[in-house]
Formats: sequence, structure tokens, C-alpha cells
Amino acid sequence: MKCDPNQFRAAPPSLAVKPRLIRQLFLPPLIIALMIGLGYIGFWISEYYGIRTLSDTGERQLELHARTVESELSKYTYLPSLLELESSVSLLLADPSQETRKTVNDYLEGLNRRSRSRAIYVMDTTGRVLATSNWRDADSYQGEDLSFRAYFQNAVRGQPGRFYGIGSTNGEPGYYLAHGLEEHGKIIGVAVVKVRLEALEERWQRARLEAFVSDENGIIILSSDPARRLKAVRPLSDETKDRLAHSLQYYWATLNALEPLARERLNERAEKLTFPANSEVVNDEHAVSYLAQTRPLNDTPWHFTLLTPLNDLRRAAINQGILVAVAFGLVAFLLIAWNERRKVIATRLAAREALQEANSQLERRIAERTADLRASNERLKGQIRERRQAEETLRRAQDELVQAGKLAAIGQMSTSIAHELNQPLAALRTLSGNTVRFLERGALDTASANLKTINELIDRMGRITASLRSFARRGDDQGEASLAKAVDAAFQVLGARLDSLPLTLHRDFSHAQLQIDQTRLEQILVNLIGNALDAMQAQPAPQLWLEGSSADGKYRLRVRDNGHGIDPETRKHLFEPFFTTKPGEQGLGLGLTLSASLAAATGGSLAVEHPADGGTAFVLNLPLVGAQRAEST
Repeated sequence: MKCDPNQFRAAPPSLAVKPRLIRQLFLPPLIIALMIGLGYIGFWISEYYGIRTLSDTGERQLELHARTVESELSKYTYLPSLLELESSVSLLLADPSQETRKTVNDYLEGLNRRSRSRAIYVMDTTGRVLATSNWRDADSYQGEDLSFRAYFQNAVRGQPGRFYGIGSTNGEPGYYLAHGLEEHGKIIGVAVVKVRLEALEERWQRARLEAFVSDENGIIILSSDPARRLKAVRPLSDETKDRLAHSLQYYWATLNALEPLARERLNERAEKLTFPANSEVVNDEHAVSYLAQTRPLNDTPWHFTLLTPLNDLRRAAINQGILVAVAFGLVAFLLIAWNERRKVIATRLAAREALQEANSQLERRIAERTADLRASNERLKGQIRERRQAEETLRRAQDELVQAGKLAAIGQMSTSIAHELNQPLAALRTLSGNTVRFLERGALDTASANLKTINELIDRMGRITASLRSFARRGDDQGEASLAKAVDAAFQVLGARLDSLPLTLHRDFSHAQLQIDQTRLEQILVNLIGNALDAMQAQPAPQLWLEGSSADGKYRLRVRDNGHGIDPETRKHLFEPFFTTKPGEQGLGLGLTLSASLAAATGGSLAVEHPADGGTAFVLNLPLVGAQRAEST
């Protein structure tokens, strides 16, 4: 094939230079503008989501610390009303004699010391202090006229007096709680408790927490930064300033406004504040931005504000914006370089022979890949057929296993019922024989008692079958059982075996209420005590110990015997189903397995100990009823 040489002729130089010149003039400014724009977008997105994350975290901290402040404020609310119960206070208000005044002063001094408040004092209806806990101090309130205080005016009208102010006697700030003292439905005086809240500020400072509390006037009364204290969170009107100056609530404080450089409302409870660098509220060299989150405090007109610094977040957002701008510039540079190289490569691929060779190689590879794909497809079809056959075989095997499991469950349940009913049936056999003999002798009272016992054992057999059904369902056991009643019931069932042994019984347990069904506890004790009696058949002086103790919300009952003990080989299989060392007609090997499962179903456990002096001790741990209720509350 011939080619036309004219088709590779280059374009005129003037036409090629003009687009290149345009790209060189306008492309760099465009890239710089895009870098700045994308950098700002990256900064804004990073700052926005960072503030959202800080806001979510701050909401949890705000709730936690606000509840702490509410708890501190409500801790002393009961104290003023407590003085109504003191007869000497009523006598002082009725007849303020010197002797009565001294008695009340001593009482208030002791009450203040025990409650750890700042001061407690009693005023008459005119606002004069008759008795105070600090009567020994030089700055005592004794005889002071505090009728101008708002808390007195509220309390004397029968309303709760809650007030934060600076004392007019010693200039000491405090939180005042006032209560009107009544007698026969009439207010005869006012009791006031003054509390210091500086412990909250010290706690915030130790935790490096930026926070403050503002009162109903918008004045900061508590702050982690002392420079913010007694500043107004909003500008005060002249009327408000005159009212506060007249009441001397904040003594002679100037009450300057805490004005930020910038304020941006984020939502109902959060805003962004920026304070100046030379303000007395900050100690940084630059302006400081905060995320301010505010929450009203319950039972008071106060507000708690949490300040989260945003400077670190802003620096991280700036770094993120710079990173985005640099990344875009790098990508733009790589794209330009790639485009230039693509043009160079495109000019080198014009030879027709090279294109034909490449086309031939491509066709050969397609043919090879097509053959490989056909072979792979055939192999996949074979594997699919094999897996379908394996799934069908597995499904049939699973159906057979399910049927076998059902038969095994039915067999285990029947043997369990036979094992648990064996001992009550033995007791019924003994009691029925004794009842016949007592009837022949005419001992009707004793025969009637035996018949009642037989009736109780029959009821117990019904409960055993019901409890075994519920045990098969493995549900939660929420019953309550008396340990003493369960022990007595177990001894009643095993009465005939106990009479045949010269047994010495040691009882050392309390009348505890355990979190387990009564019948299940009796089943466990009958199994454990019955095993102990079997182990002591050859013992000339058999002894049985029942020892109990409580710890960590659980009761520990130790059933110990002085029998022949358990050999090491038997210990390995002690709690396995259907394992027993007794002859076939005496046991099925399910007693310990069922007992351990019943204990575990209530959150308890059954373990075995091997004392060094011989015998065996089974340790039963069950939760106490009181401990379960305490955990649920």
C-alpha cells in the first residue's frame, strides 16, 4: 500500500504557535485560581464537620457537667426547712432571750459543721439576724439587718428563696437558700443557708475545662477563668444596673459586659464566639475562638455554658485546605505533563507497518484468550454440577441428623425424668407403708401427717416434670427460693436413708432468699445430699456439713461429707451425662449434670472440692434475691 507524503506535512508555524501562546498565558492563572478556590472549599468543609463533631462531643460533656452543678445546688435544699423541726428555733423567734439565742447559736454551729456549709442563720420577720452559726467570728451576721436581700423577701412571703450574691458583711460570694419557718400556718421567721460554690470552679480548673454559670441577670457567677467572673454575658440596661446597685447583690462590682469580637449562631444551644487578643479574658497572643454551648439548669433560672476552643480545629482546617490546594496543583501538573507526553507519543506511532504488526499480535492474543475462556467455561460447568450433587448429599445428611437429634433429646428427657422421680418415689413407698401400719394401730394423726407429706411429694413430682420441661427450653429462671425450706424438703425426701445412718449433721447457713425456683433448688440439694449419703455408707461415724456464706451478691453453700472421696480418674468425668460409679439400678449418671445445668441457668455454678483430710465437698453458688434487684435498679 502506498501512502501520500502530504498527509504528514506539518502545520504552518504561525498556526501552531498561537494556541500554545494562549495556553501559556491563561493556564497558570486559571490553575492558581482553582487551587485557591478548592483550598477554601477544603478549609470550609473541614471546619464545618470538625465543629459538628466537637458539638456532638460537647453536648455530652455539657449534660454531664450541668448535672454536676444541679446536684451541687440541690444538695443543700433540705437544710433550711430542717430548722422547723428544732423547738429551740421556734422558742427563739417567739421570745429572743439571751439563753435561747445561745442555744440556737450552738445548734446552728454544729449543724453547719456537719453539713459543711458556709453559714446557717435565722432571721425574724423584719429581716434581723437573731442567731447564726458564725456567732464566734469577727464578721458574724449576728444582729445584721438583711431585709433588703431578695431571698429574705421571697421566703417571708412563703416562696423558696434562691439567691446568689456577695455578702455585705465580709464581701464573700455565696449561694443563699432561704425558707420561711411556719407555725400554725403563719410564717414566724426565715432560715437561711449560705453555700460556697468555689469547689466547682476548682474542679473545672483541675480538669482544664472552659465553662461558666450565668444567673438570671446574665451575670457570670461561676467561671473556670477568674477573669470572666462578675462579667455580663449580654449588655445590661441602665434600669437593670440601678436595680442591681440598689440591691447590692454583687456588692460594688462594675459588671462589665463580656463582648466577643465575633458571634455566629449555630443552633438553639450553640454559637461560635471570638474574643480579642488583648482582652483580659484570654492569655493567648492571638484571637481565640470558642464553641459556646449553653443549657438551662433545672430548678434555677441559671444557665451553664461550656466553651470548647476552636483554634486547634481552625489550624487543622487551614492545613486541610492547603493540602487540598497542593494536591490539586500536583494533579494539574501531572495532567499537563501527561498531555504533553501523550502528544509526543502520538507523533511516534504513525508508521503503518508497526500498526499492522500490533494489529496482528492483538488478533492472535484474542484468539488465545478466547480458547482459554472456553476451556475455563467448561471447567466451571463441571464444578457447578459437582457442587450441586454435594449440596443434595449434604441436605439428605442434615435431615437424617435432625431426626437422630430429636430421638436423642426424647431419650435424654425420659432418663432425666426417671432419675429425678426416683427419690420421691422411694420416699412415697416408705411413707405409704408407714401410713398403713399407723392406720392399723389407730394413730390417725400420724397417718394424716404422712398422707399430707405424700400429697406434697406428688405435687413436687409434678413440679419436677414441669421444671424439666422448662429446663429443656433453657429459659431464664426468675423464681425465688428459701434455702432453709429447700434443705428441710430435701431431708424429708431422704428421711428413710437418713434414719438408716448414725449421721452427725452440722448446719451452719443463714435463711437466705436465692434467685432460683424452689423446686429446682430442692432437686439440687436432694442430689448433692443423696450423693453424700451414698459416699458415707461404709463410714462408721458419718458426718455431713452444710456451710453457707455470702459475698459479691451471691450465696455459697458448701455440702461436705467424710466419705471415701473421689478417685482422680472419676474426677475427669464427674459432670458428664450418664456417667456413674453406682450400679445400674441405683443411678443413671444425670444427677450432677442436671444440678450443674439448673445452677447455671440462674447465673450460678456448681463445683467440687477435694479436702486434704478426706471426703468430698460440692460448692453451690447462687445469686441472692436482693443483689439481683439492686443490679436491676
